[in-house]
Amino acid sequence: MSCHEDWQKWHDHQTFTQEEKAAIPAAVPKILQRRLSPLARAVFNAADGCIDSDKSLPIVFSSAHGEVNKSLEMLKSMQKGEEVSPTAFSLSVHNAISGLFSMAYGYHQEITVIAPGQDGIAPAFIEALGLLQEGHADEALIVLYDEPLSDFYPSLPFALNAPAMCALALKVSLTGNGLPLQFNSSSAHRDDGEQALQILSFIKFLVADDNALALGNHRHSWEWHKK
Repeated sequence: MSCHEDWQKWHDHQTFTQEEKAAIPAAVPKILQRRLSPLARAVFNAADGCIDSDKSLPIVFSSAHGEVNKSLEMLKSMQKGEEVSPTAFSLSVHNAISGLFSMAYGYHQEITVIAPGQDGIAPAFIEALGLLQEGHADEALIVLYDEPLSDFYPSLPFALNAPAMCALALKVSLTGNGLPLQFNSSSAHRDDGEQALQILSFIKFLVADDNALALGNHRHSWEWHKK
């Protein structure tokens, strides 16, 4: 597996506020810009740098919790007896960001959206490699993203809450001139938390001199090796 050098990330290093939103790429039509949540803006900001206007490729979007914070706000509104608009509901479902992305970029290639739960970032790589090995395309784009959960949701003793909003986009292929990676399962017993925590570990692995990264939980563990 080859990870292309034009991978992109958007990472909020500080407390995220409404004034600290990720920039919206110029390719996004203005009519859609107002629909983008802070998390969607982060995803678009990261993925835009990996999109080639002359070449369309399948995309795997992966988020442990998606726009669950937006769903919580709707439930609070319903509890107060307020009506929830169909538009607000449509933008809160797990595949909302991928749908907006396909509309903004006029994307007609295959798009898969997964919620990996305790399995972390590995299922996104498995899905992308499956697409490549089946000959669907020469390259696939993986987009990993999550944001901190509302205090309403208990995070302890579970390792599931992101310390900050983060989005990572990277192209992968079976061959190429990028960073050669080997990806395989491991028998190690690990507890590295859900995807929100693992994304940051993988970004550090990409930029560091370390040649190996192991991530997993009590059910499955995986290893990435720079070849």
